[in-house]
Amino acid sequence: MAPTLAEHFQDSSALREFVINQGNGVKGLSELGLTALPKQYIQPLEERTCMTNIVLQESIPIIDMSNWEDPQVAKSICDAASKWAEVKNKYSKEHSSSNNVRFGTSFTPQAEKALEWKDYLSLFYVSEEEASALWPSICREQVLDYMKKSEVVIKQLLQVLMKGLNVDEIDETKESLLMGSMRTNLNYYPKCPNPELTVGVGRHSDVSTLTILLQDEIGGLFVRENEGDNWIHVPPVKGSLVINVGDALQILSNGRYRSVEHRVVANGSNNRISVPIFVNPRPADMIGPLPELIASGEKPIYKQVLYSDYVKHFFRKAHDGKKTVGFAEL
Repeated sequence: MAPTLAEHFQDSSALREFVINQGNGVKGLSELGLTALPKQYIQPLEERTCMTNIVLQESIPIIDMSNWEDPQVAKSICDAASKWAEVKNKYSKEHSSSNNVRFGTSFTPQAEKALEWKDYLSLFYVSEEEASALWPSICREQVLDYMKKSEVVIKQLLQVLMKGLNVDEIDETKESLLMGSMRTNLNYYPKCPNPELTVGVGRHSDVSTLTILLQDEIGGLFVRENEGDNWIHVPPVKGSLVINVGDALQILSNGRYRSVEHRVVANGSNNRISVPIFVNPRPADMIGPLPELIASGEKPIYKQVLYSDYVKHFFRKAHDGKKTVGFAEL
């Protein structure tokens, strides 16, 4: 009798060949019609989403940003920050002509005890010329347009957040430190045969200054409450963007603003798509508490670190909540 698909993929080398080396991703697995989750995706019990820890309340701040002059809008933003494939194989790690364009699956497969149920295309923005030359034509214009239109919101948000730290002027140097580089991911979470056994994305905070997230109507994003083990669903709101504070802003603000620990659950009924823009310092920038904060008498709780070193530390291990921030702690 021929082996079933599930039995075939019990062999880790066969699964890695199909998902990673051939570039099929979990989308390819899902389209095979698997009735059981391959063992490589089964998460330890402590990493699965426990529904008893889900807080059913409207805890996520929703802010109307149409009137930037209203002091209450600025206060709401600062308070929220304080609390709260067809081209796949061509752009795989082995075949992409540039590290700035990358198809991947899971997060860091070589470091993970269990894989995550997600594929992504990651596009690092250097210039429009490079994007025109290297980015896949199937999504190039749409992503560039999304980034350009989001830049207005990003600059306004950063202006308000800096004023909340009594930093009244964002000069060219500071703007470069806050948003000197950008990366856009196109994330795809195919429906999963046993969603309760795995995760779409494990617990983590982003290494960005800010993350601007466009999500579809499916839902599945959860953020951790500041204290304890409760998780809050971030329901899709039509016409809205989800704004996450990242580790870089937590470090630059000397802990005044807190990066958001979040995760994504797998879904047994629907495919899910999300498009985050990661707004980052440049790789060669040193990040640490802003000089204005130290000059005002604050004691620094973070050291100066090279941003590229911080990012490398994040990507060389599996998702582990907010432990990456410890890399910059004094």
